[in-house]
Amino acid sequence: MDLLNRFQKNIRQQNLFQAKDTLLLAVSGGIDSIVLCDLCKQAGYDFMILHCNFQLRGEESKRDENFVRGLGTKYGVEVLVKKFETEKYAREKKFGIQEAARDLRYQWFKEIFNAQFSMLNAQRDLTHGSRLMTHVLTAHHADDNIETVLMNFCRGTGLRGLEGIPVSSDHIRRPLLSFWKEELIEFAKENKLEFVEDSSNRSSKYARNLFRNEIIPLIAKAYPQVKSNLRDNIDRFQEIQKLYHISVKEIKKKLCRKKNDEVHIPIKQLMLYKNRALIFEIISEYDFTEKQIDEVIKLSEAESGKLIESPNGAYRIIKFRSWFIISRNQTVNADIIVIEEGIKNVQCSMFSVQFSTVAVSDFKLQTSNLIACLDAKEISFPLILRKWKPGDYFYPLGMKKKKKLARFFIDQKLSRTEKEKVWVLEMNKKILWVLGMRIDDRFKITEKTRSVLKISLETP
Repeated sequence: MDLLNRFQKNIRQQNLFQAKDTLLLAVSGGIDSIVLCDLCKQAGYDFMILHCNFQLRGEESKRDENFVRGLGTKYGVEVLVKKFETEKYAREKKFGIQEAARDLRYQWFKEIFNAQFSMLNAQRDLTHGSRLMTHVLTAHHADDNIETVLMNFCRGTGLRGLEGIPVSSDHIRRPLLSFWKEELIEFAKENKLEFVEDSSNRSSKYARNLFRNEIIPLIAKAYPQVKSNLRDNIDRFQEIQKLYHISVKEIKKKLCRKKNDEVHIPIKQLMLYKNRALIFEIISEYDFTEKQIDEVIKLSEAESGKLIESPNGAYRIIKFRSWFIISRNQTVNADIIVIEEGIKNVQCSMFSVQFSTVAVSDFKLQTSNLIACLDAKEISFPLILRKWKPGDYFYPLGMKKKKKLARFFIDQKLSRTEKEKVWVLEMNKKILWVLGMRIDDRFKITEKTRSVLKISLETP
C-alpha cells in the first residue's frame, strides 16, 4: 500500500478528522510539512496553510516564508503568515529559544483555530447546515516521537513523558505520527516535491538535533533496531498509562473529598501508600510541581496550620489536624482559612474579620460580642478560621473547665440553623474565639498583658 492510501487509512482508523472538515496545515517549508501538504492535496482535503516566521535565521527565514507563500499558488489555497519577535519573547519569559518558539507557535495556532471555527459555524448558522469542524495539522512523524521520548527520559519527566507525542490533543492532529522520516523522504522523491532546508537542523547546538544527529545513530550501532523498539515501547507505555490512570482515579476517588471550594485528604491514609507518584498525581492538578512532593511529605509531619503554596501562588495545601486541605488562595467560599502574621483583613463568604495590635496603654475595654481582645503574647501564627465541628471544645471566658461547643450552644439556646453558621478562630488546635460569642479564658487580657490583639467581626 502506498503512503497516500496508508495516510488516509490512518486518519479513518484513528478518527482524526472527517473528509469535509477544514484543515489548517502548519508548514515550515521543510520536507515533512511539504509532504503533509501534498498528501492532503492528493487526498482532496480542504486546507489552509499556516507559516511561522520566527526571524531567527536572517535571510534564510525570509526565504522560507517566501517559499511557503508560493505554495498557496501551487495548491490554490490561502496562506497565513505570522512573524514573531522570538528572541525578545524568550528573554521576557526566560525561555530557551526552542521553548519560546514552540510557545509562540501553539498560541498562534489556537488563535487561528478559534477564529476559523467561529467563522465556519457562523456560516453554518446562516445556512442551517450541519456543524462544521476545523483542525490544526502538524507534520510530526515517528522519528520526532522517539526523539521526544528519549529526551523526556533523560529529563526525568516520568511515565507521562514516555507516552510520546499524542496523535490528537485538543484542536491539534498529527496524521504523520505513524510514518518514519525515510518514508516521507521517499514520497517527496517520487512526487518530485521541492522543499527548503533549515540549516540549524545540521547543528547539534539544540538538544533535539543532538539526539537526532548523534545520540540515536550512536545507539543504533549497538542496537540496530533501536528506532522500531522505541516505537513499540511507546505503544506499551501508552497502554500502561491507561491502566495507571484508571488505578489513580480510583484511589483519588477514595482519598479526595470535595467540600465547597476545597479538597480534604486524610494524611494518614495518603501516607500509608508510601507512593510519591500518587502524591504528585493529586497535587499536580492544583499547579504543584514534582519538586514539591518532598514538601508535602514534610508537611504531613508538621504542626496544624502549616502550609505550602503552588509556585504560581494560586493554590495552597494546609495541614489541619489529620487532614491536608487543598484550596485556592484567598477564596471566600473556603471552609478553612489560614491567617498568617501581618494579615489585617480576611474576607469570607458570610463576613469579614479585621486584625490589629494595640498597646495595653491605648486599649479601651470592649463589650461588643463582635470584638475579641486577646493577650497578644499568648498568640502564635498561623491562625485558622473555620466552621465549628462536633467534638470542638474551649474554655469559655470566666470558666476554668473546658466545655464542648455543642453543649455551649445548647446553653446559648441556639437553633440548628444558627449553629450551622458558627465559625471559630483556632491556634494550634486551641480555639481562641467562637466568633461573635465568647473568647477562650486562656487568652484573655490580664494585669500582665502588655499588648492586645484586637479582632473585629463584620457581617453584612
